[in-house]
Amino acid sequence: MADAGAPPASGSTTDVADEAIPTVLPSDVGMDYIPLATMLATGQLAEADQFTRDALITLAGSKAKGRDFVYFTEVKNIPSTDLATIERLWLKFSKGKFGYSVQKRKWRLAKGDFEVFCRKIGWTTTDGEVERKKRWFGASEFTYDVKKAPEGHLPLTSALRGTSLIKQLLEHPVWDNDDWKKEPEA
Repeated sequence: MADAGAPPASGSTTDVADEAIPTVLPSDVGMDYIPLATMLATGQLAEADQFTRDALITLAGSKAKGRDFVYFTEVKNIPSTDLATIERLWLKFSKGKFGYSVQKRKWRLAKGDFEVFCRKIGWTTTDGEVERKKRWFGASEFTYDVKKAPEGHLPLTSALRGTSLIKQLLEHPVWDNDDWKKEPEA
């Protein structure tokens, strides 16, 4: 997502949960999630974060893919099966520290206040006495380390065009019940 900024092309590996890579990773559109699982399992969190953003663009449909970003109105097009697969992988390999469901919990704790939410998940920094959002452009200021990043820090979602995208992701119908938590059977 060149337009929205992106994390570094490659990040260092970090300690992640020592888990086997699942082989059953359902997708309603034939998306291959083995690369995401592998990146997360090997601690390549910056790459996994970018894969997640790219997957959401693909899942949102051809218009999103053509422009290389997702409009908030396209979130409803993202299949619940795929969002659930992505979520289970982030949760599994971060030992429950990262994922949209974690961010949804933080969003509720922030009572829907985007500024408070950003502080809670470490998306802000301070320059002297001025608080600002962390930057994706150039050298990323985000933390791609399970041990160092705050709970809910990843995956990143651009707010360059406003906060509607993250709000829609956190309100996606997949989260309406706990079915997404069920591990698929082989």
